[in-house]
Amino acid sequence: MRTIEKALGLLALFSEQRPAIGLSELARLARYDKATTHRYLSALLRRGFLEQDAQRRTYRLGPSLVRLARVREQTHPVEAAVAPVLAHLVKITEETAHFSMLCGEELATLAVVESPKVNRVIVEIGEALPLHATSSGLAYLAFAPAKVVEAALNQPLAAFTPATLSDPERIRALLETCRKSGIAASTDGYEEGVFSVAAPVFNSGDVVCGAVAVAAPISRRRQLAEAVMRDAVREGAAAITRALGGAPGGTDANRGARVRGNRTEHAVI
Repeated sequence: MRTIEKALGLLALFSEQRPAIGLSELARLARYDKATTHRYLSALLRRGFLEQDAQRRTYRLGPSLVRLARVREQTHPVEAAVAPVLAHLVKITEETAHFSMLCGEELATLAVVESPKVNRVIVEIGEALPLHATSSGLAYLAFAPAKVVEAALNQPLAAFTPATLSDPERIRALLETCRKSGIAASTDGYEEGVFSVAAPVFNSGDVVCGAVAVAAPISRRRQLAEAVMRDAVREGAAAITRALGGAPGGTDANRGARVRGNRTEHAVI
């Protein structure tokens, strides 16, 4: 199983900004040796999850992922449900709004609507969001099962900026505050100069499965009415939760206790 996880982990390295990657770079990004990386790539190529440019010798995502994505969207149309909510958030706040969902052990950005302003926060589709360093990650962890939280915090926590929280105890205290308010905020946590607010999204099983967030340049933080921003994100999360078959309005201590109990499964929508 560990081998499968490592092989599939290579897929998470691709993004809109990095659609094609060579063997050496993949090995460096994944921190595997080249022989191991090549073995995983060969398996993914055989199953169509990757394909290789014959001339450049780089790898890109393959057609099997397109097929699975179509099945996913037809049976669980996440993007169709999320897009109008994000557009509404941008209309209210004039800042970039994005939705992320748990994929494996990290949040992956599935939908983005950018701010109309020239100076805006850019979030890439497919971008992985660290759980401890982003408002989306904190909003998710606040309502995740206890074992998921411990697994996320009982490992080396990368410091992306001088302001990144990497002390597990401080993060646990922050998560308790997030549970009470239903909102998480981050300033300079993942990227310097960025302020963001996020709220958790729940699926039909009443399990947290992702988060919706609004991100703005910190230079505009004083201009923003943070209360409006927080209310908008909270309402957006409730709308997406309803669209996914969940029950909105439960981001309180009672729901947190239910979700964080003995349930250790990862959320799937």
